Amino acid sequence: MGMHAAMGPDLTMGRSWPLFLAMWVAMMVAMMFPAAVPMVLMYGRMKRNDPSSIALFTGSYIALWFAFGVVAYLLSAMVESAASGSEWVAMNWGRAGGVLLVLAGVYQLTPLKDICLRHCRTPLSFVMTRWRDGRGGAVRMGLAHGLFCMGCCWLLFLILIPLGVMNVAAMVAVALVVFAEKAEPHGRGIGLLAAVAMIGYGVAVAGHPSLLPTVA
Repeated sequence: MGMHAAMGPDLTMGRSWPLFLAMWVAMMVAMMFPAAVPMVLMYGRMKRNDPSSIALFTGSYIALWFAFGVVAYLLSAMVESAASGSEWVAMNWGRAGGVLLVLAGVYQLTPLKDICLRHCRTPLSFVMTRWRDGRGGAVRMGLAHGLFCMGCCWLLFLILIPLGVMNVAAMVAVALVVFAEKAEPHGRGIGLLAAVAMIGYGVAVAGHPSLLPTVA
């Protein structure tokens, strides 16, 4: 049992939670920045480039992804802990990663994904329909935009846990899908192709967990 348990996942990469979250936020900013720029610029124009309002809008958006990072860390730590104490979990946790990939692909096809994506693709419409005045309004708008973005992308980012949080290839692939869906005219079609790829890969991983880069 000890040998198999030792072969369990290293999803937090041995990092303490503050360091993991710092890395997570840096990763989120790098991956989401290209897709978020149009919304931030639109909000800035409407606020006549007021620095404090733009900072509050952007900061509340980032804070939401920080909170998501807390959830990601807790899930990763729970899987590591379970794998270290159970031979069965250590040998089969990769199959759960395959299931997560399938779920992420299926979610791409749901009406909820489409609703959230529509709000993220049209900055002017979002600003006009959800405008709030004042600094408190900037925070509420940043959180609202963040929630729609999270509704679009939460499973895309959650699959980075089994793929490897610092897996550069996976990060680039997810970032490209996120950007294409939000910014490209045929982005929804790209998202559907990504769904097919995730479902196919997830099914393969469920049958052969060693296909995951995080499985030893």
